[in-house]
Amino acid sequence: MAKVRVEKEIAGDAGKVWKLMSDFGALASWSPGIDSCELEGEGVGAVRTFSMGGLVLKERLESFDEAARTYSYAIVEGPVPATGYLATVQVGDAGAGRTKILWTSEFEPAGAPEADLVQLFEGVYQGGIKAVEKAVA
Repeated sequence: MAKVRVEKEIAGDAGKVWKLMSDFGALASWSPGIDSCELEGEGVGAVRTFSMGGLVLKERLESFDEAARTYSYAIVEGPVPATGYLATVQVGDAGAGRTKILWTSEFEPAGAPEADLVQLFEGVYQGGIKAVEKAVA
């Protein structure tokens, strides 16, 4: 099982960061490269379908904890050479108007080298965190 972990402290209030990132269907409002995002259902079990550059992915919300400011999601459909993909996002107050974001995932590579997939997902998470920081600034 491959594992990815990106942790970064950013400028911005943790409450604002959480409000932005925890809106599972609003990915296109802050994430670069997302052309559209539609949400089916509510809460755990909801599925978001988003497109980016002609690729379409579906992700399902697997867990959500408002008090702990964390949620997990799985890729359920799309052109990703991995199976069993489960990612977790956690937002924490770092004090002094700063926020700590931890974005992790686990998956089994399927058709691509593990190192390439780890690098791909690290880049996605780093880009997402940069976009969040810009959106809450």
